[in-house]
Formats: sequence, C-alpha cells, structure tokens
Amino acid sequence: MKLLLEDQSEIEVIGYALSGEEALEVVPVLLPDIILMDINMPGLNGIETSKKILSQFPDIKIIAISMHKEASLIKLMLGNGAKGYVLKNAGKDEVTYAIHQVYKGKIFLDDTVNEIVIQTVTNSGKQKLTQHLPQLSRREKDVLRLIVEEHTTQEIADKLFISFGTVETHRRNMLIKTGARNTVGLVKLAIEYDLLK
Repeated sequence: MKLLLEDQSEIEVIGYALSGEEALEVVPVLLPDIILMDINMPGLNGIETSKKILSQFPDIKIIAISMHKEASLIKLMLGNGAKGYVLKNAGKDEVTYAIHQVYKGKIFLDDTVNEIVIQTVTNSGKQKLTQHLPQLSRREKDVLRLIVEEHTTQEIADKLFISFGTVETHRRNMLIKTGARNTVGLVKLAIEYDLLK
C-alpha cells in the first residue's frame, strides 16, 4: 500500500504499523489525517483497533482495507467509525479516490461493497423492526436523503431553499431522535432501517 501511494503528490505516507497494538503506539506520535486499516491483523483486529483509536482521536478518519465482503463486517467497521471500505484488490486509482473522498468528509464504499450493502437492504431491510425508531418528518427525510447522497450542508440548504442553520437543526434533531452518535451512524441507520421510504 505504501508503494502504491508513494508517487501521489497530494498524499504523504507518514508511517505504518504491522499490528493493532503497534498502531496504537504510533498513531499518537504521527497523528495521521487518515488511516488505511486492515481488518485482519495479528493480535488486535482492525475493528477493535479502530474503536480504540477513534475514542482518543475522533478527528482521524479510517478507511477499512479488507479482502472480506461479508455485510456484517462492513456494517461493523462503519458502525465503529470507519468512513470508507475498500477491498484489497482495488487499484491505485480507486484507493487514491477513496482517500480524497474521505479526507473531504465523505463516506466511500467501493462498487462491490456498495452492491453488498444494497443487497442487504433489499433482502432484509423490510423485515427489520422499526417500531423503536421515531418517525422522521418529511423535511427531515429530504435532508437525510441528500446526506446519504453525500451533499454538503450548504448544497442541501441550496437544494431545499432553506438556511444552512435549518439544515444543521434538522441533522441535530435526527441524531437525537435516532440515537445516532454522528452523521455516519445516521447514514448507517438510514440504510439498515430503510428510513427514507
């Protein structure tokens, strides 16, 4: 991965770790903007490592790099704060694009992973129990749909002809209603519980 990225002028590889334990030692020293996190590592796995890193450094963005295509693992990584999920057979262009997207604050799922998530929603989303989730208003759903489509707050405000502050109020209200900790959690709930129907 280091060799893959070393000729990218806008990306600097400042370090690497060969285990979860080693990652926990080097991250506080290096303080990277983004971590490419393998899920399967000797000792502490990528899911637990991500959880521990983000509890101390919530502004660091994590992209999962894995050979696994199981929906449960994808959900676990996203649920524990990962902002992206890329399969190990991805080419340089896709990895570079993922890094740029996540750096900008967006969520990135490669095409294969995205298809798996969509299939999961199609197959089981309608069967999930949603009684414990409060109903979202029509306007909240409008905002949430645009969040899922990766629009910025200003873009959402412009599209819906409302103010920047109103968009933020709707976002905050949805976080409170659903119990999601952040926007990534809100998107995860929207997909998992089919909140946009």
